Amino acid sequence: MPRKSTINSSASVYQLRIALANVRPQIWRSVLVPGSISLAQLHQILQIVMGWTDSHLHEFAVGRTRYGIPDPDGLSSELVIAEERVTLAEALGGAESKFAYRYDFGDGWDHELRVENTLPLDPGTHYPLCLAGANACPPEDVGGPSAYLHFLQAIRDPRHEQHAEMRTWCGGSFDPVAFDLTAINAALRRIRW
Repeated sequence: MPRKSTINSSASVYQLRIALANVRPQIWRSVLVPGSISLAQLHQILQIVMGWTDSHLHEFAVGRTRYGIPDPDGLSSELVIAEERVTLAEALGGAESKFAYRYDFGDGWDHELRVENTLPLDPGTHYPLCLAGANACPPEDVGGPSAYLHFLQAIRDPRHEQHAEMRTWCGGSFDPVAFDLTAINAALRRIRW
């Protein structure tokens, strides 16, 4: 386990715990990311470590401030700050240790992010780096937390009226406890900014 530090700047590394809200058993990841990355880059990292396919809109909420991709037509009355212009360290501002990431506004996948540690950069470590996690990401477009529970019930029970339909929809099989740390880190190493 990395040693806790009081360093808090863009030259630091944040150990983040990401947990998908409203889902049991909990789907979570622990990841090291430089404070100097933009929130747009953090979005890419979250897509990889959680297992999403980047097929939907998203946004971050840090305190009362929202970051994401602003409405290009200016039709939304809500202020969303462009995520590519703000680093993780700037967004957290040294005071925030919890923030949120919402993916797929229709399904409503809310992720709770918490800063577990702030560490100095280690020149020998490739960042980002996933340290641990548990359970598979729900299939894209399953319908949100309650629909995911229904999906799991259907694929587990061959007598369920939607068993065959759900197995076909998900490609034949789905392992809700699958988590491949090696594959996640291999995908993270392929990120080019």
